[in-house]
Amino acid sequence: MKILLPTDGSEYSDAAVNFLKRLDVSPQDEITILHVISDDPFQDSEDYYYPRIREIKKSVAPRILDSATNILKPLPAKISTVLVNGYPDRCIVDTAVALNPDIIVMGQKRLKGIESHIVGSITKSVSISSPKPVLVIKPFKSETPDRIKILFTTDGSDYAKKAGETLTLLPFHDNTEITILHVITPAFYDIPEKFMEKIDSSLRNDFKRYCSGELKESQKLIAQTADYLKNKFSNINTLTTLGDPSDEILYTANELKSDMIVVGSKGMGGFRGVVESLSRFILSVAHCSVLIGKKEAS
Repeated sequence: MKILLPTDGSEYSDAAVNFLKRLDVSPQDEITILHVISDDPFQDSEDYYYPRIREIKKSVAPRILDSATNILKPLPAKISTVLVNGYPDRCIVDTAVALNPDIIVMGQKRLKGIESHIVGSITKSVSISSPKPVLVIKPFKSETPDRIKILFTTDGSDYAKKAGETLTLLPFHDNTEITILHVITPAFYDIPEKFMEKIDSSLRNDFKRYCSGELKESQKLIAQTADYLKNKFSNINTLTTLGDPSDEILYTANELKSDMIVVGSKGMGGFRGVVESLSRFILSVAHCSVLIGKKEAS
């Protein structure tokens, strides 16, 4: 597997670097460490201090690359480094296009002054514009270093399938635990139950039959998903829930103490009333790492 690992030397980037140490990488795997000497769009290039700032950034850049390289040295994977100049988000995406990695693995920098898990603009920009899958690393909860708990959300769309393909490429250890989640969004999920009780009995019976059909379709979808994941993972659980997809995904991840949520780049496209930004919403508020699959992934 080819991995692009952007780093700025921060604790957030180090979390992504250390995540790779939790994988079962082989000599066939390739990790490219990328550092961008950032341009500040608000910095006046004619200002006296501008070249001084650039000089400092250039002198520090090799140390940042060396720091990440040293952490990864024990791994058997092929490790290389790339140093570029420009706007970080744009350079990360451009490098991904040029090198054609299977995935981008990066840390999440929180917005300063905000006590939350809202990710910073660079991470969000890359997750939106990258043609490659993006795995954003947040603090892991598993006490066992090589045991990772993954919540794989699916709606059967091509985006979810591509996310699954990316997941099977990552060199996880054998004891990795996968929970496949499908959320059924009822046709009248936005109508309180107390009002549904007052509708005509024949309509209510039709609705029950409809829900029964939805449950059968969900079970079929989950079985299909488990079928292609079992070639890679032996520890697979399945779960169907009812409600709003974003709420159910976040609640389930919290209940299971998941280390990672996997979601397609267009969100759960088959769900009613769900906008395409679901994956971005999950990325912003989830307390665990998030893998965003991309339909264009190779």
